[in-house]
Amino acid sequence: MGRQKIIDKGPRNIDLDVLLHDNQVVNYPELVIPHPLMLEREFVLRPLCELIPHWRMPNDPSKTFADHLRTVCSHDPYANPMSAVSSLNRHHAQLYTTADDRKTRIMSIINVTPDSFSDGGVYYNRDLHALNPRLGQLKLAKASIVDVGGQSTRPGADEVSEEEEVNRVMASIAELKKYHLCISVDTYRSKVARAAIEAGADMINDVSGGTMDPQMLSTAAKLGCTICLSHMRGTPKTMSKKTNYPDGVVAGVGRELLERVTAAEAAGIRRWRIILDPGLGFAKTVEQNVELLQRLPELRSFPGLQNMPWLVGPSRKGFIGAVTGVIEPRERIWGTAAAVAAAVAGGADIVRVHDVDEMSNVVEMADAIWRPGAYRQ
Repeated sequence: MGRQKIIDKGPRNIDLDVLLHDNQVVNYPELVIPHPLMLEREFVLRPLCELIPHWRMPNDPSKTFADHLRTVCSHDPYANPMSAVSSLNRHHAQLYTTADDRKTRIMSIINVTPDSFSDGGVYYNRDLHALNPRLGQLKLAKASIVDVGGQSTRPGADEVSEEEEVNRVMASIAELKKYHLCISVDTYRSKVARAAIEAGADMINDVSGGTMDPQMLSTAAKLGCTICLSHMRGTPKTMSKKTNYPDGVVAGVGRELLERVTAAEAAGIRRWRIILDPGLGFAKTVEQNVELLQRLPELRSFPGLQNMPWLVGPSRKGFIGAVTGVIEPRERIWGTAAAVAAAVAGGADIVRVHDVDEMSNVVEMADAIWRPGAYRQ
């Protein structure tokens, strides 16, 4: 392949190591499998432990890969690990999902719908130039991602046609591109996702985790874009009746999200292109939503989901109204602020919000408290 070795273990123009090949053992002068030095290298063991932590070396089955990682690390291997990296797009900073000094990203919500639960009609059927003041405010308020949706996913929402959803979203993307923000398309339909990405959107935010359209995961894989897989059961019309978690909501959500990650990887989506969302407000009771915020660190550490990036979206949702007694969604700013702070404390990488000005202050303060490295930057 053109490699010329100049310095032993030094920089090289290409380096291809074969770590494992099923359970085979190969020992030739030119090739040794398993790789003889793989158990000494943290940067090899960490991704292996994300994928196959309980596997053992075929020539030494006494320890799992997770055991070897604990041996290599002088500290708790999951307390402050070498950071995994996830990508939004090539123009925006990557997500370092376990770095102590990472800043929480803010995703702003723009619904071009007449019936979204808290801001329906604000941008629906309006001249696109009406978006301009809002987008300028987002830049000043340090929002780096904009999530645009053309189909309401509130509980009980009716579906619009695919064509109507595409038309709503596409017109907004053209305007959003002028502001050099990372553009997310909020859809569970693969055709809408494809049209949006090809028009300039950067990532897909699928509230169904790829369950409502069997073509969504393969479409995202072919497009090569990042996708956020949210936890949900059923559809927006039926999800409120699907809140039974026999093993508890954290275990249930963790297990079902792991199934979606496995399905996404099987469809060809790279692991570093996947963001997870616990799905607050989707097939959860008020108490279950609160518990997920309380126990977010446990969910982030669920076996098979460690070191992945998490998006949390509590903004103005019904469980906040139920707890605080605030009926009007647009007036749930203080409750949202508390939930956003809890999400940051629990390790969220991105928070999805309506009230960007207020929540950017909440995030900055929360980062200063729980991620002091981010505050010092």
